[in-house]
Amino acid sequence: MKTNPSGFFPRARALPVARVFALAVPAVLVLGGGAARGAANPVPDTPPVPWLTNAELAPAFAAPSSLPAWESRRAEIRAQLWKLLGRLPPRPKAPAVETLSREDRGDYVVEKFRFDNGAGATVPGYLLVPKSAGRHPAILYNHWHGGEYAIGKEELFQAKHTPEPPGPALVRRGYVVICVDAYSFGERNGQGPGGPDEKDYRAEETAAKFDLWVGRTFWGMLIRDDLMTLDYLASRPEVDPERIGVTGISMGSTRTWWLMALDERLKTAVCVACMTRYQNLIAHRSVHEHDIGYFVPGMLNHFDSEAVIALSAPRPVLFQTGDQDGGSPVDGVRAIEAAVRPVYRLYDRDGNFGNIIYPGLGHVYTPEMWARTLQWLDDHLHPTGAK
Repeated sequence: MKTNPSGFFPRARALPVARVFALAVPAVLVLGGGAARGAANPVPDTPPVPWLTNAELAPAFAAPSSLPAWESRRAEIRAQLWKLLGRLPPRPKAPAVETLSREDRGDYVVEKFRFDNGAGATVPGYLLVPKSAGRHPAILYNHWHGGEYAIGKEELFQAKHTPEPPGPALVRRGYVVICVDAYSFGERNGQGPGGPDEKDYRAEETAAKFDLWVGRTFWGMLIRDDLMTLDYLASRPEVDPERIGVTGISMGSTRTWWLMALDERLKTAVCVACMTRYQNLIAHRSVHEHDIGYFVPGMLNHFDSEAVIALSAPRPVLFQTGDQDGGSPVDGVRAIEAAVRPVYRLYDRDGNFGNIIYPGLGHVYTPEMWARTLQWLDDHLHPTGAK
């Protein structure tokens, strides 16, 4: 059944910008608690959801008391994530990339490329490279969803969802920037198992169904393409592989924190919107805010999203969320922080976990948020062109 034909994370109505909340976390109610039925508690001011209260849920996530205990648990969580993503086709050691064009844009160069993902699909993308000599830090930029299937990687050159086109802004600060079309987006729209006449949400839905039939997840396949893109980025001679970050808004944000959880090559991240705790999303009756490809079967039998986000520790990550974003209930955002910050404290890296909640804002990317994104990336990746 088509639950959200507009796609992942539709844009919420933007409300007047207000000052940012402090990073301190108020007391929150963390859902979960025990593997037995009825273990989950309703979010304050919302009625209980019988489907949730009668489900078999994993115990609530809590940071272990010692770093060695966490490192052991960390390995278990990561291994379980890979199992939940399904039987993904093996990833080639290095993607065979074909450069299609190379355009000089004055102070940087744009390369258009594509690679075969080894799973029946071709992945097109853009690579933006500064003209200055030496190795540069790099950004894997993940585009958003919003039901805008025609855009995909073209988001790099648009100011539709960011205050300025992110690709040129980042490359001019000294970053190598890469972005690819996700399944069903951009040049890949109409390239799914339903053939060229099936596009947009229907194509995405068909791909998700196909993946379930062959024992894997649509989300896992999307992340697999992102990791192949990272493989290519890290191999480029212009890139310092020890200074690679990742960022995005909406679906791009969710891809970002999943990638941080699964690959240590990513040294820092900024996630705008979609810091989503699944049980809180259910309790707020907001599951419809997210598209079919977003869901990983069996996830809540093991943990909620705070366990995934905790795998970023101790690497620096910044989350920025509006408290009126229907796809990210704010009590869930605070619950995630309450669970994840103690993990960072085990490493004595409390300052590496940033979580800013903007009052009165929905699913948007404001100039203040963009400025914080740039500053965070510059502080942790040190591009030579940053001002």
